[in-house]
Amino acid sequence: MATPLSDTPLSPLKTIAVIGLGTMGTGIAEVLAKAGREVVGIDISEAAAARSVAALESSTARAVERGRLTEQERADVLARVRTSTDLRSAADAELVIEVAPESYEIKHQIFRELDGIVRPETILATGTNALSVTRLAADSAHPERVLGLHFFNPAPAMRLVEVVSSVLTAPTAVDAVTNLALDLGKEPVAVGDRPGFVADGLLFGYLNQAAAMYEAKYASREDIDAAMKLGCGLPMGPLTLLDLIGIDTARTVLEAMYAASHDRLHAPAPILKQLSEAGLTGRKSGRGFYTYEAEGSASVVRDTLTPLTGDLDTPGRPVRSVGVAGSGTMASGIAEVFAKAGYEVVLAARSEEKAQAAKARIGKSLSRSVDKGRMTAEAAAQTLDRIAPAGSYDSFGDVDLAVEAVAEDLEIKQQLFATLDKVCKPGAVLATTTSSLPVVACARATSRPQDVIGMHFFNPAPAMKLVEVVRTVLTAEDVHSTVHEVCVKIKKHAVDCGDRAGFIVNALLFPYLNNAIKMVQEHYASLDDIDAAMKLGGGYPMGPFELLDVVGLDVSLAIENVLHREFRDPGLAPAPLLEHLVAAGCLGRKTGRGFREYARR
Repeated sequence: MATPLSDTPLSPLKTIAVIGLGTMGTGIAEVLAKAGREVVGIDISEAAAARSVAALESSTARAVERGRLTEQERADVLARVRTSTDLRSAADAELVIEVAPESYEIKHQIFRELDGIVRPETILATGTNALSVTRLAADSAHPERVLGLHFFNPAPAMRLVEVVSSVLTAPTAVDAVTNLALDLGKEPVAVGDRPGFVADGLLFGYLNQAAAMYEAKYASREDIDAAMKLGCGLPMGPLTLLDLIGIDTARTVLEAMYAASHDRLHAPAPILKQLSEAGLTGRKSGRGFYTYEAEGSASVVRDTLTPLTGDLDTPGRPVRSVGVAGSGTMASGIAEVFAKAGYEVVLAARSEEKAQAAKARIGKSLSRSVDKGRMTAEAAAQTLDRIAPAGSYDSFGDVDLAVEAVAEDLEIKQQLFATLDKVCKPGAVLATTTSSLPVVACARATSRPQDVIGMHFFNPAPAMKLVEVVRTVLTAEDVHSTVHEVCVKIKKHAVDCGDRAGFIVNALLFPYLNNAIKMVQEHYASLDDIDAAMKLGGGYPMGPFELLDVVGLDVSLAIENVLHREFRDPGLAPAPLLEHLVAAGCLGRKTGRGFREYARR
């Protein structure tokens, strides 16, 4: 009589079958073989099995060329992998990993057949990222041995593995695959069974919102992608990533997430259905949001939507001198950027002392650049000389561009714009650096709303390359051109967007952060597991809770409230946990405690 899985002592999983030899299955097989496991690769298609073997041969050959494998090690890896088109080849496996297409029907059929082939103690793992592991397990003769093992693409490079338990899964099965993941050099994260799990659960909502933003013609595909790469440090823009994942796959994942959550943020954007049904599924078909050189190619080629490069249709206004209003970190950083680019800068604050302190801060920043070899001492001195501190906005009388960088409070900004309207010469461009308030409300505080525009710099301004250029319905065309020309001169990447809450970056970033908080609030996953999942599985430079504590929980809550008020979507309502932490004065690193505790400086 076979030993039930729950009573089986833990032993290394040595022989592993991988069912489905597409890109993911082949990558998993490579990872397993390199770690010394015997691998049986199974696919119903002989051609797919042959392509998988060829891909393994090619991948290991590249590893030899790069000095990562010896010829003997390569031969050993290839010898450990055999392929078959018969499911019965999995009979001796101690673990079966299924990475077949995302279909209950297909996966149920595989699991039912495996019940009659493998030993009762053999662990069955599904690689799904969208379907219910519990539903798959419940249909199995031995539901206690079924779990999820979600690798990320490309499997050899990505370190995250999500280990997904259903309410039926035996702890010994979880322990065995967790130990295997560690032995493979991966970072296993234990999660419960819900569509998308941690990483995709957060990632796909964000991707869906980006698709909806593009569909609404709020910003171009290039600007949406550039904004998220440059504004958040992501390795890839959301629309490029959707093309890589496969638009049909993304739609399937989102459908499953929406069925479970009924959150409108998970309801697939209609454009995903339109592209999927037209066969425009991304890189694999040669066309999705972008057009590619060939099916499977990563090389984007020009199409009818590709923006023309070169001169703007309307020439901008001449800008020789710039006024920066404010004395905080953002104002001093922006003043430094303009001075480095050769502009004469008036840095004005509410008092001479504040303005002098802001200039001193710039001096320290320039000194650090000199110490790091980024600029000469002479260039630093010339840059600092271009900045004239002033204790009154009357000093903006001759500036060609006035940039406001004061507190994120609409009443304060409107008062300042009313002042700028009085002191700035006719034709001067007036810009606000707001990240969440309506630019048109600042414009209406002046008698020249056509001269007002948003220039949203990112912090720290000297380092961050992105500027969101925000036109209102009243902004003049030559004002828009002026700001673009200035962005080129100060070596920033300008992206265009309309005047609505969050612009591009915050409108996509903060719902993602809010959803991460909801995961913790619902006890689905820990702070550490979520941060690890997004860094390792999504390529984010910081996990969501690290980022929230850096940004400040009060700032984050304010932006969440603005987004919720603007779009009236229940899914955008700030998570109660965020509200409670802010009410308790736990605002992040600046107070020593937010989602985590920090040593006081």
